[in-house]
Amino acid sequence: MPEFTHFDASGAAHMVDVSEKQITSRVAIAKGFITMQPETLALVAQGRAKKGDVLSVARLAGIMGAKKTHDLIPLCHPLMLSKVAVELAVNEARGGIDIAATVKNTGQTGVEMEALTAVSVAGLTIYDMVKAVDKTMVISDVRLVLKDGGKSGLFEAE
Repeated sequence: MPEFTHFDASGAAHMVDVSEKQITSRVAIAKGFITMQPETLALVAQGRAKKGDVLSVARLAGIMGAKKTHDLIPLCHPLMLSKVAVELAVNEARGGIDIAATVKNTGQTGVEMEALTAVSVAGLTIYDMVKAVDKTMVISDVRLVLKDGGKSGLFEAE
């Protein structure tokens, strides 16, 4: 069984010491989906939501979320991010919005949590902006699909 790096020898939670790790280029891509009623999806797609341009606001919120990950997840390191991109695409066939986030840095620890946070915050922002018309929305399938850099190298989800 692999060791959990966020626990010390006595089992107490701690922040991992990355000071001896090599500085490498790192990238992570996460994805998710938010399902909604067809009428809600049309409001979002056509830019007719009362609170404004849902997709633009959610994109910015996702970027901001990635930058604030260390404030939200207790044992995450504050990172100097070199890129955060959040892509949102209306998916009528699935009845919702595809969410994808790409995060990059050059450093001693990876950016997986930042990519996952960006997707989550973008989804929550979409929910917040149109919850007045659709409380049945579901944020789902939030997952890491690619990670590269560092000692463990490349990971690609199937």
